[in-house]
Amino acid sequence: MRAIWKGAIAFGLVNVPVKVYSATEDHDISLHQVHNADGGRIRYQRRCEVCSKIIDYSDIEKAFEEGGRTVVLSKDELKSIPAENSHEIEVVQFVPSEQLEPMMFEKSYYLEPDSKSPKAYVLLRRALEDTDRVAIVQFALREKTRLGALRIKDDVLVLQSLLWPDEVREANFPALDESVRISAQEREMSAALVESMAADFDPDHFTDDYQIQLRTLIEAKLEKGDSLDTDETFGVEAGEGGKGEVIDLMEALKRSLDRKRGGSAAPAASAGEDEEAEEEADTGTKGAAAKSTAAKSRATNSGASSTAKSGTTKSTAAKAAGTTSTAAKSTTAKTSATKSTTKTASAKPAAKATTTRARKGA
Repeated sequence: MRAIWKGAIAFGLVNVPVKVYSATEDHDISLHQVHNADGGRIRYQRRCEVCSKIIDYSDIEKAFEEGGRTVVLSKDELKSIPAENSHEIEVVQFVPSEQLEPMMFEKSYYLEPDSKSPKAYVLLRRALEDTDRVAIVQFALREKTRLGALRIKDDVLVLQSLLWPDEVREANFPALDESVRISAQEREMSAALVESMAADFDPDHFTDDYQIQLRTLIEAKLEKGDSLDTDETFGVEAGEGGKGEVIDLMEALKRSLDRKRGGSAAPAASAGEDEEAEEEADTGTKGAAAKSTAAKSRATNSGASSTAKSGTTKSTAAKAAGTTSTAAKSTTAKTSATKSTTKTASAKPAAKATTTRARKGA
C-alpha cells in the first residue's frame, strides 16, 4: 500500500505522527467506452467553449458561478486556505460508539505509526480500548475539511470520514404517515421468519455475483467471439425481475417460513379469516378463538381417527370373512373327495385299492 497523506493526531498536548492509507478498494472490473461500429476508443477532451481549443490539464483552473458572475480560483489561491495546509487530525471529543449514525460513515483509512517510537500511537489505542469510546476528529484532506471517527480494528487505528449533518437528507415520505393495520398473526409470522434467518454476520459468506458473472462473460467472449450464446454461457435465462404486483402478505410469510423450514407450503388463510382474527384480537377474544380452533381441530382429528379405525375394522372383517369362506370351501371339497374315495373303496377289495394307490403315488 502507498500512503496518501502524512500528518499527526493531536491528542491534547500529545502528538501521534501517522501515515494515512486507504483501507478499502474497488474490486469492480474496469470497462471503457468504444464506438459500436468499429470498436474505436471513445476519448473525452477538455475543450474550451470560447476558443474551441483542447486545453491541457495544467492550464485549467477552478471557478464558481452565481447570479451570472464567475469567480476564477487559481491553484495557489486554493492552497492558501489555512485548513488546506493543516496536516493535523484534531481529537475534539470521545463519544460512545452507539451514538454514531451509520448513515454518516463515508470512507475508511488505516493509520500507521510514523515515528521511531510507536509509544504515543499505542497509548492512544489503549485509551480508546480502556474507555470503550470513539474519538471524533476534524481534519483536512484533498481540498476538503472533514469530520471523522477514530476507532480500533485489529490493533490498528482506523479513521473513518463522516458526512456533515447537512449532507444527510431527511426522509420525507407521505406514505409513512398513513395508518396501516398489522394483525397479530402477521407480526408473529414475520418474527418467526426473522428467527429462522437469524445468524452472526460473516462477510466471507457473501460474494459479488455481478462481477463474477461479468468476468465469466468476458472470458467466454474472448474464447468464442461474436458467436457467444449468453444463455449457454450462464446456463439459465436472465430473470425478468419484480413486476410490482400486489401479493397476499400472509401467503408470502407462510411460504417464506416453509422454504426456510424445508416443508410443504401451508395453505394461506383467507382474507375473511384474517379480518376475523384481527377483530377478535381487537375485542380481546383471541384466546377464546384459539380454544375454539383447538377444539375443532381435536374433533376433526378424532373423527378422522374413528373413520380410520372403522375402515381398518371393516377391512379386517372382510379379510376374515374371505378366509372363512375359503376354509369352508376347502373343507367341503375335502369331504366330497373322502366320500368319493369311500365309494370306490367299497366297490373294490381293500388290498387292491391300497396297492393301486401306492403305485399311483410312486
